[in-house]
Amino acid sequence: MSKPLSGGPARPSRPPESGRAPARPAGEDRTLRALGLAGVPREEPLLYPGAWPRESGLLDGDRLLPLDGPVHGDGDGRVPVLAIGSNASPGQLRHKMAEFGIDSPIPMVRTRVTGVDIGVSAHVSRMGYVSASPVGAPGVVRELFVLWLDAEQLAVIDASEGVPMASGNFDRVWLPAPDVRVEPADRDGTVLRGAYAYVNRHGVLHDGTGAPRRHPGDQRVLITELLQGSARLRELFGATPEEFCARARADRRLCARGTRLFAEETWVTASGLERYVRSGRTGEPLPHTQPPPTAPMP
Repeated sequence: MSKPLSGGPARPSRPPESGRAPARPAGEDRTLRALGLAGVPREEPLLYPGAWPRESGLLDGDRLLPLDGPVHGDGDGRVPVLAIGSNASPGQLRHKMAEFGIDSPIPMVRTRVTGVDIGVSAHVSRMGYVSASPVGAPGVVRELFVLWLDAEQLAVIDASEGVPMASGNFDRVWLPAPDVRVEPADRDGTVLRGAYAYVNRHGVLHDGTGAPRRHPGDQRVLITELLQGSARLRELFGATPEEFCARARADRRLCARGTRLFAEETWVTASGLERYVRSGRTGEPLPHTQPPPTAPMP
């Protein structure tokens, strides 16, 4: 039997022992490079969504350390955020934080999520890839990561997703239980009260039947399929994934044109999560965050 709902924004998480993992055996290399997690899709778009860890951990600078027990909610100001795409990549997450000199540890908790699947964003990112977006999927179960972010970290992720910007691509929304069931792997059946997620303002791409298309998790495969499906897209971005990424990264206006083309090709549908978008674009119950200066937009 599941335990009572817990872990909502009124009782957020805290890293164990001031955010530090216990001492590890001498000589054990927990750097992201040694673990195969150092790739940064923002620098190499075809890596998107980046390598995800196999288990929960504490991202501490250039290392991913084991968590010392479960992450409990006890009022330290951290909130749970579902990582749908590259936010679950330690290399990408570290890169975003490093842009603003933020090196505080981030708990990354492997989680069983029911009611959400990984769709394809209906926009071309100026980072050179076509990103993932959450879609409503009743009954679908996925293994995802929940990031437990403090206010400063959340502001950086909000900015990287374009939340505070009128021309941004995502809204941050609160997905409540029981609509979405979020069960951290280390909580022995406990269900969170909900979690934040970033919902695409443009919608998502569909699979040809009108249902949201599932992101394949391989950027080269996805871009190849998209280019094969549209001569107009090939005219804009070239015939190969490499050309697509290079042209997108070089021209913000071209990315906007590609985003409009998705709609013109009638490839776009709703994510099914639009009803959670509330006034202020950040959702409830957390107050607005202030974007860092010169925050990049995807």
